[in-house]
Amino acid sequence: MTAASAFTPRRLLVTGGAGFIGSAFVEAALSGGEPLAAAVERVVVLDALTYAGKREHLAAVERDPRFVFVHGDVCDRPLVDRLFAEHDVDAVVHLAAESHVDRSIADGAPFVRTNVVGTFTLLDAAHHAWRGPRRFLHVSSDEVYGALGPTGRFDESSRYAPSSPYAASKASSDHFVRAYFVTHALPTLVTHAANNFGPRQAPEKLVPLCIARAVAGEPLPLYGDGRQVREWLYVDDHVAGLWRALALGRPGETYDFGGAEELENRDVVARIADAVDAALGRPPGTSRRLVTHVTDRPGHDFRYALDSSKACRELGWSPRTPFDEGLARTVHASVSRR
Repeated sequence: MTAASAFTPRRLLVTGGAGFIGSAFVEAALSGGEPLAAAVERVVVLDALTYAGKREHLAAVERDPRFVFVHGDVCDRPLVDRLFAEHDVDAVVHLAAESHVDRSIADGAPFVRTNVVGTFTLLDAAHHAWRGPRRFLHVSSDEVYGALGPTGRFDESSRYAPSSPYAASKASSDHFVRAYFVTHALPTLVTHAANNFGPRQAPEKLVPLCIARAVAGEPLPLYGDGRQVREWLYVDDHVAGLWRALALGRPGETYDFGGAEELENRDVVARIADAVDAALGRPPGTSRRLVTHVTDRPGHDFRYALDSSKACRELGWSPRTPFDEGLARTVHASVSRR
């Protein structure tokens, strides 16, 4: 790592900042707890406040004078241009995305619009607005690589082989990011991460869905035989990686953030059931009886796993939160809001 690659973000535009990962990143940016966060002068959040983004996710930072919220669409070029000009943005953290695979199978059009057109809009606006040191951090998904068998891991050089419309839209956006680096020398970075979980996650995702259903005593759906394998990454660990990529990453590079553990989906659902029972003082095994196998979804990838050695070597990053510890925090946050 050379000194020339270090970057101090001061005026950030965070797209999707009212979402699950975005709101956690914004809190970290304004807390001063992450490397170089103490230098942050302004954080502008651009969010359309659809089903995944909620203004209340940002309650902890609403009174911070450095915080600005803009309700809007990443595809709105005049708005994006205005934000670059008004706030002299020197860093973009692009988290806004349609991200639910099942929704993409039912209707892929919103995924193309937000994930592809939205990313292009931001890249082109940055290209025309920026002079001098800047960074554009594009937050992508491990699903762009497709599926793995029982062994091996994807790394930054793995070929793209997306299986779902969601994954295809993220793969396309990654390619636009690389093209703007190669063609226009825009200082871009791309990150891929394992399955995230934690408080404030959209309720249709596996962990919050099963927590809510277990609390309510409703069936816990499990696709197919439940043998699919995923890595799990606690959201605060992911946010720490994003900070390090933004500040220390080399423009034009990709960094993969793997999870602390690999688990079969059936094991994840069982652990959620046990954690809810423990939090509510129920007899052990109460919620496990709610597990219900449902028809597998089309194109369901068997396994994802990422090699994080590059992020560890260049950024000094590694996952720190064991799955059960993160799950206990997530269940506690969910139950305490009831």
